[in-house]
Amino acid sequence: MLLNQFLILSAVLFAIGVYGVIARRNGVAVLMSIELILNAVNINLVAFSAMTGTLAGQVFALFVIAIAAAEVGVGLAIVLVIYRNRRSIDLDEVDLMRG
Repeated sequence: MLLNQFLILSAVLFAIGVYGVIARRNGVAVLMSIELILNAVNINLVAFSAMTGTLAGQVFALFVIAIAAAEVGVGLAIVLVIYRNRRSIDLDEVDLMRG
C-alpha cells in the first residue's frame, strides 16, 4: 500500500473525530470522537515510521495509546460524576455545575 492511502484514511478519521467533538452533546460520543482523532494520529505515526524505516513513530504511537487509555479512564470518571449529579450526560448542562 502507498503512503497516500494511509494519509487519506488518517485524514478521514481525523475529520470524523473533529466533527464528532464539535457536533455531539453526549459525553461518551465526544470521548469516542477523541479516540478517533488519536487513532488517526497513530496511523500517521506508523505510516511515516514505515516509510523512513525507523521505529520512532511506532514508539510514539505506543505512548499515544497509553495516554489514550489514561484519558478514557479520567473521561469516563468525569462522565459518571456528571451523570450522578445531573441524571444526564448532556455536555450543555455541565456549565450549570459551577460553584
